[in-house]
Amino acid sequence: MRESLKWSERMLVASMLFGMFFGAGNLIFPVYLGQMAGSNVWAATLGFLITGAGLPLLGVAALGISRSSGLIELSRKIGKKYSVFYTCALYLTIGPFFAVPRCASVPFTVGIAPLFGEKSQVLPLAVFSFLFFAVVLLLSLKPGKILTYIGKILNPTFLVFLGFLMITALLNPMGSVSGVEPLGDYAQHPFLNGFLEGYNTMDALCGLAFGIIVVDSIRSLDVTKPGAIAVNTIQAGFFSCLLMGLIYLMLTVIGTQSRGLLPLCENGGEMLWLIAEHYFGRAGAVLLTITVTLACLKTAVGLVSSSAETFVKLFPRGPKYGVWVWIFCLVSFAIANLGLDAIIAYAKPVLMFLYPLSIALVLLCLFSRFFGDARCVYQWVIGCTLLEVFFEFFKALPAQAISTLRLEGVIRLAEEWIPFFSLGFGWIVPALIGFVIGLFMHRREKTTA
Repeated sequence: MRESLKWSERMLVASMLFGMFFGAGNLIFPVYLGQMAGSNVWAATLGFLITGAGLPLLGVAALGISRSSGLIELSRKIGKKYSVFYTCALYLTIGPFFAVPRCASVPFTVGIAPLFGEKSQVLPLAVFSFLFFAVVLLLSLKPGKILTYIGKILNPTFLVFLGFLMITALLNPMGSVSGVEPLGDYAQHPFLNGFLEGYNTMDALCGLAFGIIVVDSIRSLDVTKPGAIAVNTIQAGFFSCLLMGLIYLMLTVIGTQSRGLLPLCENGGEMLWLIAEHYFGRAGAVLLTITVTLACLKTAVGLVSSSAETFVKLFPRGPKYGVWVWIFCLVSFAIANLGLDAIIAYAKPVLMFLYPLSIALVLLCLFSRFFGDARCVYQWVIGCTLLEVFFEFFKALPAQAISTLRLEGVIRLAEEWIPFFSLGFGWIVPALIGFVIGLFMHRREKTTA
């Protein structure tokens, strides 16, 4: 039994955590932010780094400080029923419904689809996603090998490919950052839009979800005391999020500079393709395909494995681990074949629903000692936040869905009465109100006890 990991072991766990974090969205969204933010890229990147790297670190820290073994235990501070609801919603989002299918559709969209031009891509997507999830299935069925697969093999290989592309682009810039005009909402609110763009990476949700794998990996290295596990978890999270933040910064700058020579693209995937092709020609397409596929493969393995382990704990009388892995891979395969655009469109409202709840939970755990970890504070903050995020969910739905469900009036009412709702931060005031009420109820309980 040891108190601390060796430096090499700590870096291995950090590499594993980074490998599970950094996937499909982590490549395409920073580049997209860069091309949209233009000369406002520094403010936009700061906002993006908070949600894309800072919040995942805080999530890992919350698990370590609270000494919770996973999201189930962490969210049970609000209540058992809420814990089941929230844990299922989060893992299904970062698992088979959105993040895992996106792990297959992104490499196909940015590396394979351009090879087929205007031809139908239904069959090529089906073949690619089938092979992709066959590999994910094989790796995920052996969770004891995840530290080796991701930390020692997939992650270093991915970093070599990505680093080669980024260094080449930064040493030979296509344009000046200061000369690129910001577009859309990035012209007026670059920081806030960068903050919200970070939601798309889903990393804050993953930070909470991956805790179970990080803790188990540290225990497998003979560190078993709760306090020691907490310290080593936080240290591993710091190094992985630091590396992730540096890569985000470089990708956003490359995205901005690319506007000097390349046309505006609809998403970061298309821009990555053009950037790789500009610097390396057809060989760049191959390099990009390998890079993105490796990034998405390692993330998909981590997501499927952690989701399966969590559902075994949530439903102990239900299917075994291997059955859940099969179910998640099959569902992900089916949804991936809907295409990247559909996945992104319907992921946004769910993220606008889950992110405020996750941020509130993480902050409450980090500062729990100031209110005695009182359950009533957790319940009031999450309860008030929960009421508001339904409106955030409605607003983020695709325009056709809003029209079909006739939600225009509800959204207008929310914009008039909820502070900061139009900016995407309507949950802040309700959460603060819940915190004040929770503190009052906690002090009242202490007085009457």
